[in-house]
Amino acid sequence: MTPDQTQTPHTFQVDLRGLVDLLSHHLYSSPRVYLRELLQNAVDAVTARRAEQPDAPARVRLYAEDGRLRVEDSGIGLTEHDVHHLLATIGRSSKRGGSEGLESARAEFLGQFGIGLLACFVVAEEIRVVSRSARRPEAPPVEWAARDDGSYTVRTLPGDARVEPGTTVHLVARPGSAEWLAQDRVLALARDFGSLLPYDVRVGEQPVTDLPAPWDRPHPSPAARRVALAGHCHEQFGFSPLDSIELDLPAAGVRGVAHVLPSAVSPAQRAGHRVHLKGMLLTDRADDLLPEWAFFVRCVIDTDSLRPTASREALYADETLAAVREALGERIRDWLTGLATGDPERLGQFLSVHHLGVKSLARHDAEMLRTMLPWLPFETTDGRLSLDEFARRHPVVHFTRTVEEFRQVAPIASAQGIGVVNGGYTYDAELVERLPLVRPGASVAELDADTVTAHLDAVDPADELVLAGFLSVARATLDPLDCDVSLRSFHPLTVPALHLDDRSARHERARAEAEEQADDLWAGILGSLRGTAPRARLVLNHLNPLVRRISGIADRELAGTAVESLYGQALLMAQRPLRPADTALLNRAFGGLLEWATHDREHPAGRRDENDRNDENDQQGDDRA
Repeated sequence: MTPDQTQTPHTFQVDLRGLVDLLSHHLYSSPRVYLRELLQNAVDAVTARRAEQPDAPARVRLYAEDGRLRVEDSGIGLTEHDVHHLLATIGRSSKRGGSEGLESARAEFLGQFGIGLLACFVVAEEIRVVSRSARRPEAPPVEWAARDDGSYTVRTLPGDARVEPGTTVHLVARPGSAEWLAQDRVLALARDFGSLLPYDVRVGEQPVTDLPAPWDRPHPSPAARRVALAGHCHEQFGFSPLDSIELDLPAAGVRGVAHVLPSAVSPAQRAGHRVHLKGMLLTDRADDLLPEWAFFVRCVIDTDSLRPTASREALYADETLAAVREALGERIRDWLTGLATGDPERLGQFLSVHHLGVKSLARHDAEMLRTMLPWLPFETTDGRLSLDEFARRHPVVHFTRTVEEFRQVAPIASAQGIGVVNGGYTYDAELVERLPLVRPGASVAELDADTVTAHLDAVDPADELVLAGFLSVARATLDPLDCDVSLRSFHPLTVPALHLDDRSARHERARAEAEEQADDLWAGILGSLRGTAPRARLVLNHLNPLVRRISGIADRELAGTAVESLYGQALLMAQRPLRPADTALLNRAFGGLLEWATHDREHPAGRRDENDRNDENDQQGDDRA
């Protein structure tokens, strides 16, 4: 093509059926949004007219009957030029700047994208719009009629077709969608979407709006206000809250209330906050409105500062949303602080259910940790206490990183006077480690095998020398399992043996097992990671009567089986996951003990020499015969 050749411009063609399918299956989550779009257009039209004519009527009426819906508003209305310019051009909106002089009222509009009317095709096969302009009263009414095949017509009507300025939208249901235009469904949807709209909206003669908003209504007392807000929570979310938190943030353009859940929920559960934009419900599934730690509340807010996405079913993630999220989080934080200083009973009720959320916040907020320190509960060897109380009782606060480690050492540590906090629950270990930041002078240390062993009483050297042979057998028995054996005296007496296993020792053992199963390349890599971590340790309790009896067994084989049994019992008491080697050891020890028990019944002397074994084998052969 030469430079002087003219190029003919072409216009994109739009397949309306395909666009409606896109809207219904990909942009909008449900056909129910059609009514929100109708309400939104009507309210924006009224807003535009009142911006120019402050005394103009402000009403929206909906009438549903026999698969048809009629929506009337007293808004700004349209001329024939407006209809061609706006309704027949997809993506063009009268609510964006530069169109028909509406810039001054733009901030009050709900819609900004120019696709709202198309949402009606999700449930309707025909849309008819009859409108008369308030700006040009002399202009005749105009009718725009469109079908879901993409065709439309525009014509002017006689002056008496519509006398007053405003717009009427008529919908005819598409096959299979008549239920969405039924009277009861329309009323329910209108109240769900438009209960906080600033104008008089009705379905027939039944009111839709319910103003003022629940958080703006006066009440005779704080108690009456709490009862009213609790009733509102039950209507919106189906539960009675532990408490309700006022969310009044004029600088952020947000008003509303946060209801505290009455039962614990998972932090991963989607929040489902209800967000109104200038009175219109935007979404009832907003999950990014609050900080992640505030998963224990459900919010209802009305805002004029946040932006919707194109579908108007979610909030646009921008700096404004981030600032509002931070401000709402600060408000909930202030509520918690107020409870701590002024209403400890309610705080205790709250923490008994939602301590996890407060702990999550306290991980990153030293002031919140300092405030909540006397209240947050932790599982300890002294019972369920706050960290503040526990630190006053113990000069060194030891903690474990897993629940299994705590259960293993708790009875022993308690008897020896060692203070241990169970850090195995979510966030607990992190908070214990942060204790010195908010309580100067507090000493925190992770509990390890050496610490526990050092607090156990040593056995008299003469007694240990007498048991040297037994200890040699015990060490030889457990050496293949990377476990050392030591003898101590400790309480409670009912515990025959204690299995101590550092995390570093478990990591080293896992590395060694992986090295054995790996090919040459990976074995070399894993071998280079070999550590010098201490091995696991089985501490035998010299005060336990069973250990004393076992240590006196002269038969080395029986003594080894007994040691394996003690080792297995200690593992089970620690509630640790068993390795295949541990499971095999338990089975072997159990079988060995059964064998010795049945042998001793047949041979009361209890000596087991080679002849006894032969006799037993012969007897088993006779029994099988």
